[in-house]
Amino acid sequence: MYFHTRSLCLARQKDYNLNHFSELPLSAFLQEKLAAAQFSVPTPVQAVAIPHALQGTDVLATAQAGTGKTLAFLLPMLEMLLKDRAAMSPVEAKAVGIHALVLVPTRELAIQVATQFNVLRGTKLAPAAAVVGGMSEQTQLQAIRQGARLVVATPGRLEDLLSRRLVKFPGLKMLVLDEADRMLDMGFEPAVRRIAQALPKERQTMCFSATLEASVAQLVKDFMRKPARVAIGSVTKPSDTVTLHAFEVHPDDKPAVLQELLDKNDGRVLVFARTKRGTERLAKRLSQDGFAATMIHGDRSQSQRNAALAGFQQGRYMVLVATDVASRGIHVQDIAHVINYDLPEIAEDFIHRIGRTGRAGKKGTASTFFERSQTREILQLERTLGVKMERKTAASARVAGKPASDHKPMESIDESRARRIAANPPQRAETPTKPRKYGKSAQGKSAHGKNAGRPASGGSFRDKKVVVLPGESRGRDRRDNDRRYA
Repeated sequence: MYFHTRSLCLARQKDYNLNHFSELPLSAFLQEKLAAAQFSVPTPVQAVAIPHALQGTDVLATAQAGTGKTLAFLLPMLEMLLKDRAAMSPVEAKAVGIHALVLVPTRELAIQVATQFNVLRGTKLAPAAAVVGGMSEQTQLQAIRQGARLVVATPGRLEDLLSRRLVKFPGLKMLVLDEADRMLDMGFEPAVRRIAQALPKERQTMCFSATLEASVAQLVKDFMRKPARVAIGSVTKPSDTVTLHAFEVHPDDKPAVLQELLDKNDGRVLVFARTKRGTERLAKRLSQDGFAATMIHGDRSQSQRNAALAGFQQGRYMVLVATDVASRGIHVQDIAHVINYDLPEIAEDFIHRIGRTGRAGKKGTASTFFERSQTREILQLERTLGVKMERKTAASARVAGKPASDHKPMESIDESRARRIAANPPQRAETPTKPRKYGKSAQGKSAHGKNAGRPASGGSFRDKKVVVLPGESRGRDRRDNDRRYA
């Protein structure tokens, strides 16, 4: 693989002096749109990638989540489309058709990219066409026939339309692969390759990814010509703007600990569960307990997923419970807290989960629940990512078998351990007191009864009216009596 290293050095040199979008060679129209949208200072990836893209160079960019990769390719794309519009008559533009294509892994990301494009395009360009599964095919085709110059698509739906010759790209000038590593992880590589074969070879190609795995590197080698390599920060560890906490929690205490954390938060909270069923049950329980909660997972219809995201963005819901379908590409402003209710399968998923908070330089918090049997997994995760999560304990959780009321809320593990030792000093120095196992308390009663350690009602979340999830009733079925929710 060959990278345009000389251009990269020059771009980084310019980046140090680039403090405002007004310094970029963008049209007056686009500068006005940026100002109206309150985009003023470019992020590092934007400052490095945009000058290359404006010159027509292929770009390969890797950066952490929340660093502004979407705008890094939309601005050069908009500038190209505006210049083409000025140079062509309406008849010529209609004959050329689609000028730009963005491939993304999920429907939600496609809709968000199209929405961002529409915010900046004004009235000079036609709306972007989002071509995704789970939505009306005829509506999407109609948008293309009405003159869309940009198509934002998921590979599966677009490949299907291409195979039936319902869409063509004779005049395509720009291809963008957004979240390329995620697309390949989801098995879209054959579809992406078949789509690329149907496109003109003379085009500009940009690839934006959180990681640069071997499969992505092979795509770059096959599709790109001497790309300018843009690498911003470490993509193998969390952002420095996110504070990391880890809670050792008994499985039966997880719902109560989650509610305690939610009660202490004033902003939006994104909760990740491992399974679709666990997501359903947890979101339903939170809603019944008075939290403004909604959910997203792969079995929800597109309309349900859109409604959940819109409600979360607009503040109607303060808690979004999701599987890893939401861990990439979901751009919701000002998520204050990400909670890993269940540990992710791999370290990379952890990076993308917590990348939903602490975005664009803002501060965020990420809390991870783990069981005592998962201690080795949490240590391995820390070693892999080169981070250290501060161990915390919640008032709603037992510590070494002690009832929740026996220790202070949100104190550190070390503080909790020191307090317990001071309250119950060992009889002999050479025989340290062993911590109790999870189970019965000294009184023989369960230390985690129905209301054990559950915080009193109150706080901004509980001020919300109880929300019944779409398609669900207020009733509780028998399965909801299982208190593990995952």
